[in-house]
Amino acid sequence: MSRLDTNIARLVAQRACLDALADALAAVPGPVVELGLGNGRTFDHLRERLPEREIFVFERQPTAHPDCRPDPEHLIEGDFYDTLPDALDRLPAPAALLHADIGTGDRARNARLAGWLAGVIPPLVAPGGYVACDQALADDRLVPLSPPPEVEAGRYHLYWRAA
Repeated sequence: MSRLDTNIARLVAQRACLDALADALAAVPGPVVELGLGNGRTFDHLRERLPEREIFVFERQPTAHPDCRPDPEHLIEGDFYDTLPDALDRLPAPAALLHADIGTGDRARNARLAGWLAGVIPPLVAPGGYVACDQALADDRLVPLSPPPEVEAGRYHLYWRAA
C-alpha cells in the first residue's frame, strides 16, 4: 500500500471512530482532550461534531492554520512528557473523550510513547469515557472496543475507560 493510500485509510478510520464515539458520549460528562494538533483537521472535526463540549489540545509545537486552532485557554503547549502528568490540574474535569493521533512513522518511537501514554491516559479520562488512538494502548483500565465495521482491524484503536 502506498503512503498516500495508508494516509487516506488512516484518516477514514479516524473519522469513522471519532464519529462513532461522538454518538456514544451523550451520557458521559467532561471535556474532550486532543493529544496533538497537527494541521488542526481533527480538532476542527471534533468542534463541529461536539459543539457543546470544551476541547483541550495538547501540542508540542502548534503550527495549524489559525482557523483550526483552539483559543489560548484550550491549547496546552509543550512536550507530552512535561504537560500530561499534571494535565488534570488544567482540565475542568476528566475527559469524556480523549483522542491521540501520535504516530510518527518511527515504530520504535511510537511504541515507547504509546507504552508511556497507556499509563498516563486512564486518569485523564472519566470512568465510562472513551479513548481513540492510532496506537495500541495496553492498560487494564482501558477496555478495547471494536472499531466501526468500515475500519480494518489494527488501523485505529478504541477503548472504554473502566471504573
